Formats: sequence, structure tokens, C-alpha cells
Amino acid sequence: MKKIFVAALVSFVSMSAMAQQPWQKIQMPTAASVQHAWMNPPSEYGPEPYYGLNGAVSQAVIERDLDTMKSLGYRAVTVQAGYGMPFAYLSPEYFKFFRMFVEEAKKRDMRVWIVDDAGYPSGFAGGKFTQLKPELRMQALDASQKIPAKGGDVVKQAVGPDTVAVTAINSADGATITIPVTNGAIAWTAPAGEWTVIVVEHQFRTSPTRSDTNPTRKKDGTQSLEDYMNPAATAQYLEFTHEQYKKAVGDEFGKTIMGFRGDEPDYSIAGLPWTPKFFARFEQVKGYDIRPYVAAFLQPKGATLTEKERRAKADYYDVFSQMFRDGFFKPQGEWCAANHLEYQVHLNHEEMEMQLTRSEGEFLRDMKYVQVPGIDSIWHQIWTDTISDFPRLASSAAHVYGHPRAFTESFAAYRPAPDVTMARYILNEQFVRGVNLVETMYFPASTGGRGGSAYMKDPAYPALLTYVRRMSYLLSMGEPAASVALFLPSSSMWLGDAASDTAFVSTERLLSEHQIDFDIVNEDALATDLKAGHGTFETMSNNWYRTVIVPGAAVISQAALDRLRTFATGGGKVLFLGRTPGLISGRTILNARAAMPADFSWASVETSAQLPETPTPPAYPPAAPPAPQVVAPAILQAVKAAVGKPDVWLGSPDTSLRCMTRRLKDSYVYLFFNESSVPISDSVNFPNEGENARQLVEQWDPATGAVTSVVSTRAKGQMSVQLKLKPYETRLLMVR
Repeated sequence: MKKIFVAALVSFVSMSAMAQQPWQKIQMPTAASVQHAWMNPPSEYGPEPYYGLNGAVSQAVIERDLDTMKSLGYRAVTVQAGYGMPFAYLSPEYFKFFRMFVEEAKKRDMRVWIVDDAGYPSGFAGGKFTQLKPELRMQALDASQKIPAKGGDVVKQAVGPDTVAVTAINSADGATITIPVTNGAIAWTAPAGEWTVIVVEHQFRTSPTRSDTNPTRKKDGTQSLEDYMNPAATAQYLEFTHEQYKKAVGDEFGKTIMGFRGDEPDYSIAGLPWTPKFFARFEQVKGYDIRPYVAAFLQPKGATLTEKERRAKADYYDVFSQMFRDGFFKPQGEWCAANHLEYQVHLNHEEMEMQLTRSEGEFLRDMKYVQVPGIDSIWHQIWTDTISDFPRLASSAAHVYGHPRAFTESFAAYRPAPDVTMARYILNEQFVRGVNLVETMYFPASTGGRGGSAYMKDPAYPALLTYVRRMSYLLSMGEPAASVALFLPSSSMWLGDAASDTAFVSTERLLSEHQIDFDIVNEDALATDLKAGHGTFETMSNNWYRTVIVPGAAVISQAALDRLRTFATGGGKVLFLGRTPGLISGRTILNARAAMPADFSWASVETSAQLPETPTPPAYPPAAPPAPQVVAPAILQAVKAAVGKPDVWLGSPDTSLRCMTRRLKDSYVYLFFNESSVPISDSVNFPNEGENARQLVEQWDPATGAVTSVVSTRAKGQMSVQLKLKPYETRLLMVR
């Protein structure tokens, strides 16, 4: 295990060494040095609008729009090729224009993020895969024929050259029979019972793309995405796009140009994600042939899988997610690092983890090599009527893999659109969960007369951006300080186990509502990526977990379990909530063994009660705030025992207060947010570092930049500050 971690660390260190700019690495300044830059943070910390080059863009339009952005308080810009430009996307004329754009941004001391495609999802290169490299397009497995048969029927049928498997499935018990293909045809006599013969083919099939080079202006499949699981396809994508930008403006990489921005790569397709090397890679990883099972995975929605099929399907998603990461995200992260840039990307509906299992594989695995992991809040994921802990996915990926920033794309399709007050609330929900780089949607080029969304024209908007700039800068400094890790039960979700997702989301809420700062970790992190100490797990951002909570998992790997046992033996706390996993997987989930009570005898287990289900975001229009979560005392007691002495605790319990902690060289930063419409007045308590400790407490106001002293009282083992928060108000405290 140690060798695996060292190899991974060397890989990350070598990538990081290529990028020397301060904003690309973890920094540990003093509070005084942060305060020095606090009033006017560097442009690298944003915020930035998402700017669309629509219509007859010209130098005059660019100058006008950049001046408008700068006057509002933007210090960077995310730019995307748009509809109706007077030159073709990726043409020499386009890059000449783009060179001018970068130079104009540079004159204004603004930074640039380049959207990596002419729309979304990333990976179609403005239609070039369909036009020039059709063999590298996205592919899927699907059922091309479904032939009913009864006992004694003889099924003779020609099959196409793209056939990968033919399987007969018994309607009564789900039993399967593999049917051989000979000379492009099948000949099979059905045994007793009712059967369906399913012919499985690989087909070119793409997630729909919203391309600004599509003359129909529709989101459809006319411009195919690349084969995300094929590194050769991503190498071609980089050649089509990134390498051309390098020729045009590469001298500004890592200076004016911060990096490339990806958008929602996913498999929103019917069938199963597939690539020509999938079966060989699957057998290499799992040690068995998956083809006899794939027909069962392609049965109509609602069909019942056998236990073996369910487990094999989980193995399929496991390998798919590995190949998606290594085929698409990793090459781009490595290319950016080698060119002094950063790669930032978010997925599609990060708040819906069960859906991500089939469209993305797994969030944290995808983000392993991404320098700026992101999420989006673009429709109604965050509002006063939602429970929204999912932004921690982005910040947790950054923390685990040693990156200082996590970003949000916010506001694009909100209905109703947020005003400045609601925009502040939406961003504060994300700040207090570790997001610290803000991109706001949408700022179309002023060729059409708009030049920014309606809420950007509010007179109070520049003040909001000033607040965002300072908040983003401060929360990017230092190291994360969470000591609790929450396990994301992805392999359970691959099994189709919705209960594990329910338990995970409810545990997120429980920790947030009791001011317990935490990161989310996955199987990869527990098994290999975190550095094991004596009762600790250390991230690449240098924070240490002393508690790991495993909520409602149906399966866990032996590798992760072994490391958790060693962690607990050294003094770390491990808590299984709701249930202990019923399966322990090794190389495969298919052959996972049944768990025994002895497998968890060294850990804390609380299965006497279950967490209540967290409500899903309501439909429009916005609804009333969700009711408070009612937690069984046994669960709360078990969590508090596992966490031990907290970093922060209140005089009186209050589930509406959220807290996030970071550590500077000589200080701790505490961000508090009142998520409710009711004021808070309470004492907030911190550990006191001994009887003679002299800890200075300051309030830092990101709206004004003011830093003021705060009165504190001390008792043995603790320091207390009176905290008064208006509804939806934040407070930054610096404990020096």
C-alpha cells in the first residue's frame, strides 16, 4: 500500500512541479500577509462571468464588454466561442481574434479561462469528430434485436458485424444462456420456458451536444462527442483545440490565461457506455469476461436482475469509471499541468449521485487529475427551500488531491432568476462548503444589446462581486482543516442500492447541521490515495482525518476495510451508520464474499436507528424551507463519540448554522453561515490551547475589508465568542 501511495504522490508532485504559479499550489501564509492582499486580491482569484462571443463580435465589442465587466468587479473572464461569429470556430481568423481578446484582457489586468469547446458537453471539438474523425466518436452497447422464443422454437437469425454478444434470458427466473455466433448468424433451439434472445451491438451514439457551430441551434446528436474512454480520442481532441490555442496564445499560458474550462462531459445515452478496448480492459481488471452479462443490463427499465447480474453490472460501472477518468479527465489535467495551466471542469447534476453512476461513473474518481474540480448550481439545486451539501464534492476532491481551489458555475438557468440577495445566499451556501472560485452565468457579448444577465444590472451587484473576490481569496489560502471524512458509497450505488445514497445524503446533512466540518472520500482514497499515519489519514493538502464515517454502504472493498482497521487500531475512529456492509469485495464485486460480524468488531457500529430521508429539491416555484431533520438520539450520540472533541461547538444547539474551517501558518479561519430566516444569537466555542494560550480573535468583513478585534472569554479548555447573525448572514472569524 505504501508503494502505491508513494507512486501516486510522485506522479502528483511531478505534475505540480510543472506549475510554479502561487495560485496553482497550496500556500501557507500568515494572517498578516493575507490581510495585506485582502483589500484588493490578485485577479487570479476571480470572480469571472461566463462570456459568450455571440454575433458580430469585434474589437470594439470586446473593449466595451471587458470594461463593463471590470467596472462591475470581475477580475477574470471565462470565454466561449458563440453563435454567429464573423469567422469559423478554430479557424486562423478565430485565433487572430482570440489573440486580440487576450491582449485586451491583459491590458485590464484580467485573467482568462478558455471554454474548451463551442458549447457543451465538452468533447465534440465544434463538430470535428463527426466531420474528420468519425471512428473516434462516442459509442454505446445496445440491444439491436429482441427475439421472443418458447421451448422447442428454433431461432435462426443473421446478426450484424457489430454484434458483441447474443444472450437468451428466461422470463421466469432471469437465467441466461450465451448463444454463439457463427458466420454472422445464430442457430439456437430454446429449452423449456419463455425466453428473449437479445442481440447486443456496439453503436456510434452520442450524448446530445449544444454546439454554437450547429446551424440548427438545437441540442442534438448531429455533432458527436469523442469516445471519452479512449485516450487516443482525447489526444485528438487536444490537437483539435488546446494545441491550436497554444500556437496562438501559448506565450500567455500561466500568465493572462489561467487554463481550460470543461463543461458537463457525460454519457447521457441509451445503452451502456462502451469503447473498443472495453472488454479487454475489463478482463484485465476484473479477471472475467463481462460479455455474457451485458444483455441482461440492457433489459427494459424495471426488469429484475439476478444477484450475479447485479454484481456484474457494478463491476461494469467500476471499470467504466476508471476508463472515463483515464481516457478523458487525466490526459487533459496532465496537458494543462505540462503547459503551466489548470484544468477546471464540472459534471452533469452533481447533486444526483445515483444518476452519476451510469453517466459519469463517480465524481471523486473523475476529478482525481483535475486541478480545479467544480460543481454547478444553475437551475434550483440551491435555494432557501433545498438541502444542498453536494458542493462539498468539489472541495473534497480538491482537498484530497492537493489543490487549493474548487469552483462553481452558478445561476445559468434559475427560474425564477435570482436577485442579488438570493445570489449572495446561493454563493454563501457554496463558500461554507469549501467552494472558493466563482463563475457566474451568463454574460453574452453586447452585440445583441444585452451585455449581461438582469441581476448583473442591479446597482448592488458590484458590492456583491467585491464580497466574492475577498471571500474567494481568503478561502483559497492555507490548508483545509476538516478532521472528519465521510465515505461516498459509490460501489453500493453501482449495485443499484438507492438506500446507500439516501443514507449518505442524510449524513451530510447531519454533520452540516451540527457544525462538523468534513470532507467526502471514496473507495480509492481509503484504499490507496490517502497517506496512512498512526490513527490518521493524510490528504495531499496536508489535513488529517481522525474520524471516518461510513453511512449505509451495501459493499466495501477488502482493501479499504483493511486500511480502516489499521487506522482504528492506531487510534482513529471509524463509525458504520445505519448498517454494516453486507458484502466485502476483492478484485470483483461479482465474487464479493458475505460480510461477518467480526469484519467490523474493531469499529463503532450504530444500526439501532436510521437517518431520515433528506427531501429532494422541489419543483418550481420555490417552496417553504424544509422541516428540521429529526435524528434519533442514538445516531447523534454515536456521531459525537466518533468525532470526539469538536473544532467548534455552540452554547445551545442550532441546526441552521453552518461552519467551515481552514488553517493558515499562524491562524485558523472559521466561516459561519446562518442558513435560516431566523436570527442567531449564541456563544460559539473553540478549543483553548492551554491555560497560558493567548489567542487573538478577529472579525474579517469581506464586504468592507475591515478587520476588527472580537471580545473573547476563556475557560479551561475552551475559548468563547458571542456570535450574532442576521438571517442568511455570514461571519468570518480569524483566530490567531
